Order: sequence, then C-alpha cells, then structure tokens
Amino acid sequence: MQYSNNHVRGRALFPPLALLIILCTTLISGCSPVKEETDNPVITNNSTQLPTPLVTATLEETSAQISEFPPDINPLTGLPVADPKLLKTPALLVSISHFPATARPQAGLSFAPYVFEFFITEGATRFLTAFYGEFPYPEIPVTGNCAVREGPFQQTDVILGNQVWLDANKNGLLDVDERGIGGICVNLYDANGNLTQNTTTDTNGYYGFNVQEGQDYTIEILLPANMALTTLNTGDEKLDSNFDPATGRTSWIKMTGNDLSRDAGLVLSETFPTPNPLYLPIAQVGPVRSGRLLYAHIGGSFQSSCLIYAFASPEVLERIPQCAFVTHELSGGGYMLDIEEMKEIARQNKRNTGDIDFKYASNIYSEEPPEGGLPASKINVYISYLNQSGWVYDPLYQGWLRYVDTSAENLAGVLFPDKDRLNGRQLHFENVIVLFANHEVISPTNLDIHLEEGRIGDAVLFRDGRMYNIQWSTKPGAYEQETGLRRPIQFLNNDNTPAPLKPGRTWVLIATKESGVLEESTGIWKVLFSAPAGAP
Repeated sequence: MQYSNNHVRGRALFPPLALLIILCTTLISGCSPVKEETDNPVITNNSTQLPTPLVTATLEETSAQISEFPPDINPLTGLPVADPKLLKTPALLVSISHFPATARPQAGLSFAPYVFEFFITEGATRFLTAFYGEFPYPEIPVTGNCAVREGPFQQTDVILGNQVWLDANKNGLLDVDERGIGGICVNLYDANGNLTQNTTTDTNGYYGFNVQEGQDYTIEILLPANMALTTLNTGDEKLDSNFDPATGRTSWIKMTGNDLSRDAGLVLSETFPTPNPLYLPIAQVGPVRSGRLLYAHIGGSFQSSCLIYAFASPEVLERIPQCAFVTHELSGGGYMLDIEEMKEIARQNKRNTGDIDFKYASNIYSEEPPEGGLPASKINVYISYLNQSGWVYDPLYQGWLRYVDTSAENLAGVLFPDKDRLNGRQLHFENVIVLFANHEVISPTNLDIHLEEGRIGDAVLFRDGRMYNIQWSTKPGAYEQETGLRRPIQFLNNDNTPAPLKPGRTWVLIATKESGVLEESTGIWKVLFSAPAGAP
C-alpha cells in the first residue's frame, strides 16, 4: 500500500483468513483479540497490551463516571463549540456513500464529530456520519502566496511549530470557528541569525521544523500582500498569536523538548479581494445513499436524532427509524443534500421531538494519552482490492490524516489525501477506532451489524501515535436503566473504566469479528477485513 500525492502504482494483497490466523500466531506482536459480545467477556492478554487488570468496576459505576459537560462543550468531541445553542438541536445522522468512486471526495465529513464506516457487501463500505453542534458550510480557504505543503510532517528530532490561522474577528485569539491558512511561507533562524530551514503551511495551516534540543531559534512568517499579523500575546498562551507584527518573528525560543505552541494569527486588509460566491463549492452534503439495518442500532443510541437516507429495501425500511428521506440517485454517487435543507430538517426534528433532555455524554476525553499501548505511525486499511484507505499520524496535528484510494484498477493500493469537497481541506481525526462486531447476513445485499443495546466487544484505539486494546459497550448503565433512554456507544478499558479519547473527532471502522489488526512492522498497523460468511 502506497501513500502518494502523485500517480504512482502500488498494490496490497489480502491474505486469506487462515493465513491471517497464522500471522497472528507467529508474529505475536500483532493481532487484536476478538471476543464474543457477551455479558461476561473473557479478558485475554497478548503482546499488544499491558497485563490486563481484573475487572474492578461495574458498568453502572462506569456510567456514573461520565459527568455532565459544560453547556458550551460538545460531548461528542470534548471541545467547545462556536454556538452553544446548536447543542440543544439533536444530531443528524446522514448516510453517505463511498461507492462508486464518483462519490469521492465526499462533502461535509470534516465537520462531523463522528463517522462510522461499515461494510455493505461486495467489498464496499458506507459512512453513517453524525453531525452535531455545527452545520457544515462551503469555503474557499484563504491561502498564501507559497505552495501549499502536501503530506504529513516527518519528525526526526524535537519539533517546533504549529499553525497559521485566519483571525477573522481580529481579536488576537484562535476561536473555535476559525480555520488555518495554507501556503504561508515560514522561515527558521538559528542563534547566529542564519536561515537554516524553510517550509510552508498545509491545507489546514500547520507547519513544523525538526530542530536540536538545547538550541535557540526564532521563526519568521513571510506575509503575503493584503495580510498582516494579528495582535501579539493577548493572554491565552494556547490560543493567542506568538509573532510580533513589527518584525514578523517570534521571540527567541530555547528548545527543551517539542514545542507546538508557536501559532500565528493573520488578518486580512481592507483591500484583500473578496472571494466570488460563484466559485464557492456547492453548499451540499453527501452523496446520500440508502439506509442500512445498522442505522437502527446507532440511531437509537443518539436520542432524538434524525436519520437522513435515500430510502431502503423493504426488509430494511420496516426496521429502521424514518425521519427524513431523500431521492435515491445514482449519478455522482448519490443525492446531494442542500445544507439549507439539512438545517430545516434539523429544525423540524427538534420541533417534533419537543424538549426532551437528550444526552450524548457517554465517553471521557483527555489531552494526556493513556499509559502503555504500542507505537503507531500509520494505519493501512484493506477492505478489498478496490477499497483501501489509510491514516498517517501527524505530530503537528497530534491527530491522524486520512488517505484514500481512487477505486481505479490501475491505481489499486495507491492512496491520496482525502479532502472535503466543501473546502478542499484534508480530513484529520484525533481518534481512529477499529471496532469488532458480529455481522449477520440477512440477504445478499443486507447485513445486520449487531451494535444494539446490551452488547460488548473488542476494539482498538489509535490516538497520539499509540495503539491501545480497548472494549466497546452498548450495555445500559445507571442512566439508561433509570430513564429507559440510550446514549452513544461507550469505549472502555479492559477493567471497565472509561477509555479516554483525545479531544476532537472520532472515526469508527466497524469490522467483523473475523477481521484482524496486524502489526506489519514497528508502528505500522494493517486492518485486514474479512467479509462475513455468505456475504457477496
């Protein structure tokens, strides 16, 4: 499997399940355990995790540990939102196509707190995308006058850098709805004033340098015409700008370890050309395709949510919630949902569900990664020969950049940056989870993936460049038992304590219990998907 910004040929072969089992047995550094979803799961140890402690907490106790979030914090990300009132609007769950290849790049995925990717037979996958706390919008990103940097940052030493962003309201702070600026030239000078390195920002405004610990450096922003640096050091070290508008540089920085705090806010002058709205990406999300049986399980866990899909086969339609339908179109990969239509569906669903005090708080978040785990720098995902994707850990983002193939026969296994059609920015998620669940073949084109209430099973969490064996659970805790309401799927350590996710967005790949996660080499992991017996 190759990652490329150019058209370079490559191929990844899918070994049969028997070979996968042999690999897992002989290369013990590798495969995640898969257990039955059971009320009393068997806890196993292997070399991919530390010795497993005894179960010391009940699910009721675990549920009690999930506290209420402040009114401006999204419980699906652990991060603040620009408009807290939107947290009072139930989630929209949109069925988004991944096949045919004309569906790619999809529109709106970069705005979703959660994306569930799952198998739909014939080597294809689909996404159920949860939108909550923010509506997508089209954007022509502001860019500088240098080339936009492509590819992940490769760390070889301690790193210095982080993000250049557009300070739209000119308050000197990086607000939650402000985005990065690509194509800004950045220079690095050593203690003698020598220019030692230069780079540019990527589609999301990130930049970085490999530097030597113990040395002094200063960083310089080369300002494009009609842009200026915002106010220096307004007070919040995590959110303010560190570049002096008078010099275009930071103060001198003594390197004592990684430093990812050197951000630059830029403001636009009055003469900056206003983007022509005619060139804006079309304000649509999708492509939207038909419903699947899995939607009943996930939709039921998001209280008061509204499923949006392009109808479904009769045996599916009678079993899944019916909130909003769109036309079942094949051209271009499916129906493109106007964002204004999407907002109206959300408003109507809020009116229909009334003032139910829905709760989506089911997981905890921590900036500090858990102890243990194994190194993880790349995740290769092999669903089928013409359905391959991958994730690369970028230390500047402290998250995972997504890559995807083109589903073209002559380019099978070659992965390209996966960018949102609404803004051209590369997708990045802080958490990537591989979840193992029982898949039941209902008909040649329909599967029931058992994530209904009362289940528990194995999962693998990738965050902060580490891999952790965890569990997933839909078993009811005290809240569910008292109210009769459900909350989104919960992720647990093997002692039933909450497994902390990194604040940010989460991509969940739902695999069969026969699938595996293999460590190909140190830090390089491969998800090998095995289709359920009887599925075409």
